[in-house]
Amino acid sequence: MTDRSEPARRSARAARDADMARVERLARLLDSEFRVPGTGLRFGLDGLLGLLPGVGDTATLLMALYLVAEARRLGASFATVLRMLFNVVLDWLVGLIPFVGDIFDFGFKCNRRNVDLLRRDLRRRRY
Repeated sequence: MTDRSEPARRSARAARDADMARVERLARLLDSEFRVPGTGLRFGLDGLLGLLPGVGDTATLLMALYLVAEARRLGASFATVLRMLFNVVLDWLVGLIPFVGDIFDFGFKCNRRNVDLLRRDLRRRRY
């Protein structure tokens, strides 16, 4: 039986917590880093870069896919990864539609949703 020692478990937990913090920081940067002055409305690079037709949405697609890859590396279930991919593809496809996509980008917060999915999945699986 290969039971890990308490220091090894603490070290693994600390590494996982650091990875989650990094994923959460990126999601915040993409979805809610900035605030419209005088309002509670928040937006991130996804909304800003989405204003650049095609190029911006594709750039943020790549960053969102990185978050999905990190989720898989952290041990997210296949079902959670599929849900995350659905959110990413939906955000990208709708984001390509002029004006409608820009409004959608400011409201949908794909990356925040995905981090919440990941956190719930890992908590449920006790990682």
